Amino acid sequence: MEYTQEILKELYLRMVRIRTFETKAADCFSKGMVAGNLHLAIGQEASDVGACYALEKEDYMASTHRGHGHALAKGAESRYMMAEIFGKKTGYCHGKGGSMHIADFENLNSLGANGIVGASFAIAAGSALASKVLGDTHVSLCFFGDGASNEGTFLEVMNMSALWKLPVVFFCENNGYGVSTAIERVSCTEHIAQRAEGFGIPARIVDGNDPVEVCEAVSEAAARARRGEGPSLVEAKTFRHQGHYSGDPASYRPASYLEEAEKKDALMRMKKRLLESGITQEEIDQLELMIMDEIEDAYTFAVESEYPDASEVLTDVYAVDNDKGVAR
Repeated sequence: MEYTQEILKELYLRMVRIRTFETKAADCFSKGMVAGNLHLAIGQEASDVGACYALEKEDYMASTHRGHGHALAKGAESRYMMAEIFGKKTGYCHGKGGSMHIADFENLNSLGANGIVGASFAIAAGSALASKVLGDTHVSLCFFGDGASNEGTFLEVMNMSALWKLPVVFFCENNGYGVSTAIERVSCTEHIAQRAEGFGIPARIVDGNDPVEVCEAVSEAAARARRGEGPSLVEAKTFRHQGHYSGDPASYRPASYLEEAEKKDALMRMKKRLLESGITQEEIDQLELMIMDEIEDAYTFAVESEYPDASEVLTDVYAVDNDKGVAR
């Protein structure tokens, strides 16, 4: 792919949108305006955007509990995202999913985020199996973190996907920590990508702070899947600037971790790339201001939206279209 100025600007715009959105959401959370908790992906914008930019609109995506960036990178609208986090009925899941369960099946082919570590493996594989059975050319992208790679579902689904040559791309965002545990303390391999070798699945390690490098790797993996050659694994080495959840001081990490994260900050590097390509600082400022206005609009929309009525508490929660459907 030729990365023109327009493409580079689009990548940067999406990255800025994710960071601005999450910064605003975190501020609202700190003020007690948001119930539940937030798992922020500040620092991982390049891997989110690069992976999703490599997809076609009809491709599917399975997300994780740290999924705001995934949804926004796939094309979700910030106002409906913010409304969902606020629990309002104008949100993507009518305010009943919240931060960890944002999904949009109809418009984005986003199979949703969820709070179960490792759940995205089976969801993405099921989606890929459906594509194979139906005979379409859609690819399913499976986001997961380094911590999820130690779940049993990871190995089970990798084996099944390789055996059936499913059109799925496993995308690991390795930020070095599963909650408060450093990955090297719980993994016998230096890289998550090495685990793919045992299943005959091609794997590639990329700089997760470079959206172009990520996009290239995922594009190649997606093309392989469309040719019927089966799954691939891409491991993006990245950082999460915040702790595991919003408000977590992350005292378990050494100071050097955040120092390196800030030194390799994806937005800072991408801005430098834009300038080197001939895009002016004024153009970059305009992009950033446009996103700031968008996120402020999303905030206002969320605050002014109504909560779902109590009478709808079971709507969209239970399947009751058969004789075994029960509410309990």
